[in-house]
Amino acid sequence: MGKFKKIIYILLIISIILVSCFRIDKGEQNIKQTNSNSSDIQEQKNIYLPYGSIFYNGVDYRMSRSKPGKYGGQIVISTIGEGPKTFNPWTSKDATSSQIGDLMYDSLFTSDPDTGEVIPALAKEMIVSDNQKTYTIKLRQGVKWSDGKEITSDDVVFTWNEIILAGYGNTSLRDSVLIDGEYPSVKKIDKYTVEFNIKKPFAPFQRFVGSQIAPMHIFKPVVEKGKRYFDSYLSTTVNPKDIVYSGAFTLEEYVPAQRVVMKRNPNYYAIDSNHNLLPYIDKYVILIVGDLNNELLKFEAGELDIISVRGKDLPRFKQKEKKSDYKLYNLGPNTGTMFLAFNLNTRKDKNGKYYVNPIKQKWFNDVNFRTAIDYAIDRKAMVSNVANGVAQPLFTAESLSSVFLNEDIASGHEKDIEYAKSLLKESGFYTDKTGKLYDKEGNKVEFDLYTNAGQTEREALGVMVKEDLKELGINVNFKPIEFNSLVSKLMSTADWDMVLMGLTGNPLEPHSGKNVWYSKGHLHLFNMRFPIDNEENILDWEKELDEIIEQGALELDYDKRKLIYDKYQQIIYDERPIIYLYSPLTITAVRKKIKNLHPTPLGGTTHNLDELYIEE
Repeated sequence: MGKFKKIIYILLIISIILVSCFRIDKGEQNIKQTNSNSSDIQEQKNIYLPYGSIFYNGVDYRMSRSKPGKYGGQIVISTIGEGPKTFNPWTSKDATSSQIGDLMYDSLFTSDPDTGEVIPALAKEMIVSDNQKTYTIKLRQGVKWSDGKEITSDDVVFTWNEIILAGYGNTSLRDSVLIDGEYPSVKKIDKYTVEFNIKKPFAPFQRFVGSQIAPMHIFKPVVEKGKRYFDSYLSTTVNPKDIVYSGAFTLEEYVPAQRVVMKRNPNYYAIDSNHNLLPYIDKYVILIVGDLNNELLKFEAGELDIISVRGKDLPRFKQKEKKSDYKLYNLGPNTGTMFLAFNLNTRKDKNGKYYVNPIKQKWFNDVNFRTAIDYAIDRKAMVSNVANGVAQPLFTAESLSSVFLNEDIASGHEKDIEYAKSLLKESGFYTDKTGKLYDKEGNKVEFDLYTNAGQTEREALGVMVKEDLKELGINVNFKPIEFNSLVSKLMSTADWDMVLMGLTGNPLEPHSGKNVWYSKGHLHLFNMRFPIDNEENILDWEKELDEIIEQGALELDYDKRKLIYDKYQQIIYDERPIIYLYSPLTITAVRKKIKNLHPTPLGGTTHNLDELYIEE
């Protein structure tokens, strides 16, 4: 690990990056940049001042960091697939639902888009005790929910004790703050002060304590009706008028498979230097497009204001940029990961039926088989043919931008079909005269590979995987399906063999991936347990990962943490339950009419959405 990454870690040790836990990524942001032409694409390096606060008209407002803008207009972006699954951020398991939830419900703290440092949102201040076990959070005074009721410490205590720690909705955050077998205690000190206490110093806690807050007076009756009711609350059929929110925007309209329209909160707690309330824009529209090609056409037709540019389209965008109404921005390395995952599940459902065909179970649970698949994959061809030469092969569970990247294995290996065949032979596999692969019991090796339909990059990768594995005599049935159906297979039924997908990432905190690597985590895709607390058939190396997760979070020293997280990456590399493919850079095209824009690698293009305004 180089000195630069260590310095970055030390500077950002108290940072929160983007999301507290990994979420399933639809892939619409998974785009790249040509290596040879990166220098002439605008890079944002202008770091601007931290947010200030001002007590004005009885409210602790957050001060804008940008110049005053003007009201009116809208910004239109897009998402792939069929749209959100819920408008309840506490039950969300996909990126689109979470994105919308983030607009409606603010967090106590967020992250600085330039440095990653913790900065206030609904909270005004965080005080950490000398022993690093007590966190005192002070809220802004006078900030109100959209129905006029003030946001107080009661809302914070309720959200943590009765939603998060009680295990309602998506329990990823609860799982991430389990510290040496105990959850944090959360108590009210006064109307605007909350105290969190943890058992031991816990390196990631400052990243998680600033989570979204729910209005107690609205959600308490929901919680009292039980978890099943909670899971259905704020479904996509909700009347937008029934939503009580704290964020800069709320739902105005949802038309399934077409669009989500968000409107500005006229009483948001952000203010500019002229004492004008933010946000400036009237609406934030998310168009639901069928696929990436349709998305491209909509941008070129002027229907979208912001788009992630795929590697194959970059020359086209650059050629038109000088005479266009948009500008290209280089946002640096992608912080997520794209990969193939095997289904290693060997358990049975309540009816005694195996989740995975027992024959396939034996293949997938053979490390030689998984390693052979890995060595058959031609990552360089993927980078060249799909990413247009603008990505790097990826072999590690941490993204290439991570300060905890295990550089000893980051370079990986070349494609080696002969070595792959030797591994298969070692496990008793053989090929017939036609070159088809069979296991030692005479079963033909054939399985399904899923990804989300409409994500043309992944569809192209799936075709390449199919062709690569054909060289081993394996027949792969490649099946792109609708995103929500894919999530259902992965999270609810375990009815799949192999999947090609992506996860959002956190380049500064591996513990954010606990829901992926912990054996009972809600995104432990390759060996998902139903119910989630099922301890049956935990593999030895899964147990070791569980221990590493706990060790890494309790260790505060960077160098020691680095060694711990190097080890977890080595286990994933050796066992290969997941095979990583490549890591792209991110290029975004943004209409010039959007002002106060400050794109950054950590924050993206719309991190300061409340400050953006339109100037035609």
